[in-house]
Amino acid sequence: MQWTLVIPLKPLERAKSRLAPTAGDGLRPGLALAFAQDTVAAAIACPAVRDVAVVTDDALARRELAALGARIVPDEPGAGLNAALRHGTATVRAKRPGACVAALNADLPALRPLELARVLDGAAAFPRAFLADAAGMGTTLLAAAGGSELSPAFGTDSRARHAASGAVELAIGGVDSVRQDVDTGEDLRAALALGVGAYTAKAAARLLITD
Repeated sequence: MQWTLVIPLKPLERAKSRLAPTAGDGLRPGLALAFAQDTVAAAIACPAVRDVAVVTDDALARRELAALGARIVPDEPGAGLNAALRHGTATVRAKRPGACVAALNADLPALRPLELARVLDGAAAFPRAFLADAAGMGTTLLAAAGGSELSPAFGTDSRARHAASGAVELAIGGVDSVRQDVDTGEDLRAALALGVGAYTAKAAARLLITD
């Protein structure tokens, strides 16, 4: 089964606000872009992924992520994360109605293609499935097989909300890179310990030099 990943990304100037105490507003947008670049690069390299659609209106992100091979979908709703995901999924399925679609966070800088493939292969057994984040409260991936609505419920306590919506929680070990999203400085340190991609490594080096 081949998947289309839909990755939402808010304007970089507003992204990753909880990283401000660690990175400041000067480096924070660059870190957010680097996370997205490493996420997209790993996703495109995943053998279970057919293509990647990034939903964003940020001009810099659009240019840089398109250069990696992502399809850019304008965030026409402009109404937050879940609306962006619904719009991205609808755009994908307008051309391929039976497409298997998975929403993936844009802040997975340690993402490993083969770990992502394991998660997607596990999701293929269910109409809808999700993977909880490393903190155990959120969601990093929500998958919908062909013929199933994505029905995203990201945000506070999304793990519980996705479970309540009928999506199956995936119990897969050894996929830490798919779980480790980055919202805080502590999250960033955890991702660095796992081993991040080249874009985040470069951006984080600037942060350490600044510190």
